[in-house]
Amino acid sequence: MASVAAKLAKDKATALGIGSYQNPRKYLNQDHEELKAQCFASKTLFQDPAFPAAQSSLGVKDLGPNSEKVQGLVWKRPSEIKTNPQFINEGASRADVRQGLLGDCWFLCSIASLTLNEQCLCKVIPMDQSFDTNYAGIFHFKFWQYGEWVDVVVDDQLPTKKSKLVFVKSTTANEFWSALLEKAYAKLNGSYEALKGGMPIEALEDFTGGIGELYSLNKAPDDLFQIIRRALSLRSLLTCSTQSSAGEGEIVVSTNVVKNHAYSLTGAEEVSYGGDTVQIVRVRNPWGYKEWNGAWSDSAPEWDEVDPKVKDNLRTECDDGEAWMPFSSFLVEFSRVDLCHLGLENTCCNAKHKWCLTEYSGSWVNGCTAGGCKKNPNYWTNPQFQITLEEPDEGGSFCTVIVSLMQKERRKKKPEGGELFKIGFDIYKAPSNGQLSKDFFKKNKEVARTDNYTNLRDVSKRFQLPVGNYVVVPTTYYPSQEADFCLRVFTEREAETLEIGNIVDANVYEPLLNSTPDTEAQNGAEEKDEEKTEYNAEDLKHVLNKLLSKRNGIKSDGFTIKTCKEMINLMDVDNTGTLSTEEFNVLWKKLEHYVEIFLESDSNSSGTIEAHEMRIALQKAGFNLNNRIQEVLVQRYVSGELTVNFENFIACMIRLETLFKMFKILDTDKDGMISLSLSEWLCAGLI
Repeated sequence: MASVAAKLAKDKATALGIGSYQNPRKYLNQDHEELKAQCFASKTLFQDPAFPAAQSSLGVKDLGPNSEKVQGLVWKRPSEIKTNPQFINEGASRADVRQGLLGDCWFLCSIASLTLNEQCLCKVIPMDQSFDTNYAGIFHFKFWQYGEWVDVVVDDQLPTKKSKLVFVKSTTANEFWSALLEKAYAKLNGSYEALKGGMPIEALEDFTGGIGELYSLNKAPDDLFQIIRRALSLRSLLTCSTQSSAGEGEIVVSTNVVKNHAYSLTGAEEVSYGGDTVQIVRVRNPWGYKEWNGAWSDSAPEWDEVDPKVKDNLRTECDDGEAWMPFSSFLVEFSRVDLCHLGLENTCCNAKHKWCLTEYSGSWVNGCTAGGCKKNPNYWTNPQFQITLEEPDEGGSFCTVIVSLMQKERRKKKPEGGELFKIGFDIYKAPSNGQLSKDFFKKNKEVARTDNYTNLRDVSKRFQLPVGNYVVVPTTYYPSQEADFCLRVFTEREAETLEIGNIVDANVYEPLLNSTPDTEAQNGAEEKDEEKTEYNAEDLKHVLNKLLSKRNGIKSDGFTIKTCKEMINLMDVDNTGTLSTEEFNVLWKKLEHYVEIFLESDSNSSGTIEAHEMRIALQKAGFNLNNRIQEVLVQRYVSGELTVNFENFIACMIRLETLFKMFKILDTDKDGMISLSLSEWLCAGLI
């Protein structure tokens, strides 16, 4: 119950603008300004209880207490490491990022790319921080997380050995912004160890709220160089990665390229050379050394035949880990390019190049919405999201759409053995608005989809689709895998989008009070004490269970007192706590209606119905419920075997009827909203 309330509270806060960049959510409810004021008042330096200078912040396995990597490690503040520490010294640049012992090159090459876009950099790193003015040992950074911005505070105690930083460091010895940024990101993900291994696109998206695209260079499009060059001109963020067929650790080959390693992709130019035009790209190793030594490298002879102005503008001659190389060599040496498009909120892009973004958060819940890929029988239960493309791209006949599916919070589970699920999505041409049925998916093929199900945090793909109405179905590959997800849709032109099945209403069966009871109900009435005119929960239990025992097809031990009290709550219009004969007759007709729905849903006559079939049964009973409500019903009424027995099914129907009825009574002005005091809320909730 508390978790449901927490989700509802978060949704309400989001509706009020909390989670926007201007009003980020306070991570772990830690407010930077309040904590800083407390430090000034107590004349102490901040010590973060949520991410302490202790073993728990390092990790449990590779950086666990028995790991050699943590032996002799001491946490120190920058003033204890270097005299005159600086947060940022003469501006943040890609040269300020040098990798330490932590295997997070994927994260560090993304930081280096971030420095190429000053506006995005300043969004992540508030620049009004220093070790001089208003210093209290506390710093904060802003990250995008699954559709919202969060503000993360850290103290400035950093892991060291022999007074040297263990993890990321700057080429300027007394500069600490990159080390503190890494610490904040480690806190966001649970530990430093959680940052070991990853995809650069994760960090690029977390820095910008943008959307990523991955290009495998073994099947690169013919215009990849133009894509890279245009993206850099739009100040999108790019990285590239190498791979070794041997699958070993990071190894340096003869060209000085490091295999199984991530780089920043910082430039793409066409240069006149030898009477022809040569395409070259610039890559940077986050180690800060070991750079490409082939054609167009720092000391390569090709530069001697280039226009001096071009040469001066492009060439660098120092072992800083960055070098130019031919694009043809790049395609051989590297295996993947990660490209992050910036979202609408990043005003550094020219207006005509901005993407239009729609975001949804959802969940795969076992027994409800975790249907797995299309080969699984419950695929149809997966969440569905509609996109209506009304206008083609400027100058074209198709609509450009990038769809991104991201699974949430899986990195935090990594040190304890948690894994990323294989995820993907399908896109269908929808004949009309509304939920696509089980039969629809049997008869229709998707018009677009991800290439493969992949165990990455984020899978995305670009499509060219005709104008029309589409439905996106995000799934895990295997059914019954539970996770939260964020689905984002980027279009070059405005598109209308909505979550299907988000309407909540009810049109339930209502027999008339004066309707003549059928024979079975009349027989039930005859079972009662004829001298009684009002019947409490015990009476109701006795009568209904006798009636049930005579009903063919129902496998049940009968109703409990709790369920009978729920029935009285629904039918007791005169507030006596009992049912009259007329109210009993109406209740029995309702129960007969629900019995027929249950028997129809129990296709194998097992005495239970499958959890996934509850959605259809609820619709037959007149309830249209969104996924959030469906998930709560699964938690409350579905067994560990993912089935619903007869009594729980009836209890669910009666409870839903009662809640809808209560809301209708309390919604006096019929605006779909009610306001209750604490006392009123408790009275309503305790029924």
